[in-house]
Amino acid sequence: MHKLLLFALIIGGMRVTAQVKDTAMRPVLLPVVIRVDSTNPVVIERDPRIEQLVRKQIEINEVTTRESRRFVQGFRIQVINSPDRAKVFDAKAKLYEQFPDWKSYLLYQSPNYKLRVGNFKTQEEVQDAMKQLSKLFPAGLYVIPDVIELKLSDLKADTTK
Repeated sequence: MHKLLLFALIIGGMRVTAQVKDTAMRPVLLPVVIRVDSTNPVVIERDPRIEQLVRKQIEINEVTTRESRRFVQGFRIQVINSPDRAKVFDAKAKLYEQFPDWKSYLLYQSPNYKLRVGNFKTQEEVQDAMKQLSKLFPAGLYVIPDVIELKLSDLKADTTK
C-alpha cells in the first residue's frame, strides 16, 4: 500500500513539473490594449516594439530577396556561333571596342563557341541593339530568351516604385 502511494506521489510530481516546464517555453505576447472612449468607440494601443519588429522584418526581407530579384527573364543577342575559337574571340574584341558598356557572354557547347551580348529586359531594347549590332555583324544575329542579370541601379529603381 505504501509503495502504491509513493508511486502515485512520484507520478503526480512529475506531471506538475512537466506542466511548469511547458508554461516556461511559451512565447511572451506583446499586449494590445483595447479601451472604450466616449468620443471614439474603440481605441487600440499597440506596444511601440511591434512597429520596430515590423520595420526590422521589412529590412530583412529586402536583403534576403535582393539576390533573387537580381536575375530575371529577359533577352540576349547571339552574335556568332562558330567552331573557330579565334574567330569568336575576334568578334568579342570588336564588340567590346564598339560597345564597352554591354556585357558579353562566351559559351562553349561542343564543338561550337557562342558569343552572346547584353542583358535586355524588353523586346524594344533588343530591337534597338539589333540595329546597332547589324552594322558591325551584318548576318547571324539571333534573339535568345535567357535569364539576365540586372544592374544594381535597376534594382534600386525597382525598390523605389
